[in-house]
Amino acid sequence: MTQISTHVLDIASGKPAKDVPVRLERRDAARNWQLLASQRTNEDGRCSQLLAGGEALEAGIYRLSFETAAYFAALKVESLYPLVEITFQVREGEKHFHIPLLLSPNGYTTYRGT
Repeated sequence: MTQISTHVLDIASGKPAKDVPVRLERRDAARNWQLLASQRTNEDGRCSQLLAGGEALEAGIYRLSFETAAYFAALKVESLYPLVEITFQVREGEKHFHIPLLLSPNGYTTYRGT
């Protein structure tokens, strides 16, 4: 099974970031971004499968975009980053990517999870 998933944690509050809009895109041969999926994080701050059912994970450049402005606005918290974009490369034969986002109003970090 091929999979791209994410988990957003609000490290300022110590809680999952629920209801964050997330987009998954892939860069095509012309270097344009093609939308593959759009979801919101669930109660646990997760999008467990961003690829459509049965869609293969092809080698290439992908981007996850997190609309963090709406999340922080709902909390009535000012933030520095209204949009967080994480661009990553999938190599031939790779089948599973979990890309967590650790978020605070004035910073963020990410890593390749399991």
